Amino acid sequence: MTASPAPGSGNAPALYAQISADHNLTQALFRQALQDPKGALARIVELGEAAGLPVTPEEVKAHIGSLDDAASKQWLIKARGGL
Repeated sequence: MTASPAPGSGNAPALYAQISADHNLTQALFRQALQDPKGALARIVELGEAAGLPVTPEEVKAHIGSLDDAASKQWLIKARGGL
């Protein structure tokens, strides 16, 4: 059995790609972020753990903030209050 990578090991890009590939999940997270930004962030961290791609909330915020993608930037702007 291999150990999962530790948080801080740069899993945010891979996790983001995995989440982005699932339109329904992406939309659900966006809706959650509008209502409960901290809950959406916690859900992303949980998804990372479940996928073997552990991330910290700070890594998620930094990755989304670094993207040059209008849809991602919109998500971050809408959810920024709780993130």
